[in-house]
Order: sequence, then structure tokens, then C-alpha cells
Amino acid sequence: MGGRILGLDYGTKTVGVAISDPLLLTAQELETITRERASALRHTLVRIKELCQEYEVSEIVLGYPRNMDDTEGFRCQDTLEFKALLEKRVDIPITLIDEQLTTVYADEILEESGVAKKDRKKYIDQIAAAIILQEYLDNK
Repeated sequence: MGGRILGLDYGTKTVGVAISDPLLLTAQELETITRERASALRHTLVRIKELCQEYEVSEIVLGYPRNMDDTEGFRCQDTLEFKALLEKRVDIPITLIDEQLTTVYADEILEESGVAKKDRKKYIDQIAAAIILQEYLDNK
């Protein structure tokens, strides 16, 4: 198949982005894409497409935010709608992966690293994306 895997943590105003190494062993944080309104997705979709081309991405892993009781809430529906929009932009398979507690883990990593609470927002989504992607790579 070839190519890297892109990991995405989709949120209401941000998308955390991570990328695998060329050997598909490790995930690295890449960036956080922000938008003014939850519905303003055009720039986000364009940026993801650019990253897919730049890194020669062959697959996208998208976090799927099930509830703790494993039910699917409104955020799952939002994620599925985002996935459908993204599929129209990129001709790359998109795999959904359970993302329960990834933001909690990302916050713990930042806290342990000594990042001040006020500065964590800049990094938390891309670290969550890296956690989602790393879990996928480890289970592949």
C-alpha cells in the first residue's frame, strides 16, 4: 500500500492532526487546525487534503467519540458527517477508531511534561490525535 497514515481528532472548533513515520511504527503530533465556527469546515478540509498530499498519506484514522457506556451520542453523528465531507475531498480510506479518554490521556501527558494548564489547549488536540494514531498502529 505504501504511504503514511494521518490521525485526526475531530472536535467542535479544532481538529488535532498527527502523522505516522514512513515505516508506520510511530505517531507524531503535527498540528491543530482551528476554525471560528463548528460549521465552518471548508478551510479544515482543504488543509487536511494538503497534508495528505504533502505526506503522501495512504490512510486516515479518525477518532470516533463513543460515550463511556459505548453508546453513540451527537458527537458520533458530527464525526460521521465530517467523515462524509472528507471522503468527498480525498480519495483515501478513512478508518474510524474508538477515541474514548484520549483527551484525558493527552492532558495527563502535558501535565507530566510540565506544560502550564493555560498553554495545554494549543497542544492537546494534536496529542490526542497522536494517541489515536499510535493505538491504531500498535494494533495493525
